[in-house]
Amino acid sequence: MSKTKGYNTQLRELQIGLVRYQQWASDTGAKGVVIFEGRDAAGKDGTIARITEHLTPRRTRAVALPKPDDRDRTEWYFQRYAHYLPAAGELVIFNRSWYNRAGVEPVMGFCTPREHEDFLRDAPTFERMLEEAGIRLVKIWLDISKKEQADRLDVRRKDPLKALKVSDLDGEAQKRWKDYSKARDQMLMRTSTALAPWWCVHTDRKKEARLNVIRHILHQLAPGHIKEHVAEPDPHVLFRFHEAALSDGRLEA
Repeated sequence: MSKTKGYNTQLRELQIGLVRYQQWASDTGAKGVVIFEGRDAAGKDGTIARITEHLTPRRTRAVALPKPDDRDRTEWYFQRYAHYLPAAGELVIFNRSWYNRAGVEPVMGFCTPREHEDFLRDAPTFERMLEEAGIRLVKIWLDISKKEQADRLDVRRKDPLKALKVSDLDGEAQKRWKDYSKARDQMLMRTSTALAPWWCVHTDRKKEARLNVIRHILHQLAPGHIKEHVAEPDPHVLFRFHEAALSDGRLEA
């Protein structure tokens, strides 16, 4: 079996698992939120597209908010995100989330140091409130090597089909690599909790990353009779964040 055929076969089985999960969630009223964070070009869009491909749009929302306008900036920080949280039977996927305030905003100077610190303090409390309200939260950090990011950003700039992915901030991703690493490390350390831990994924191999992410989501959200048929994610690809990952090479420095 070719690698492509093997990938497509595995992806189909996992997507069937997602459909079965959504049928179960619809019947039981379960509510799920998946957060995707990561460096530019780490594969958020492609992974989300495979997750949502066969799910009903009536109960699935992929949320990618634009930069806040003048009114947004006067709101309680979590307010614009709370608007998109799921009702019974729904799955919401954030393509970047409230964690903008832990990454791009402090690195690019879009928030003050006080706002950044307030966020790092308050995010675990906000997420505890979500869990207590019956919203199951899965937080995924997509990690990528500096070289692979550079290659993908170069392809993005040259491919007319990827023109809508090009951002003014793309040029800063490589220039501010160390700053983004520092912000990531602080975010993971301060906001990975027992109730809402961060899970990290190596994404240099896109297809492998996608399969493991979907396996993980099913193991986190689906009931036993569904996830028992799903292989566990490969721990060399997807792992729960621990402080040691910052120094043992599992996360790109």
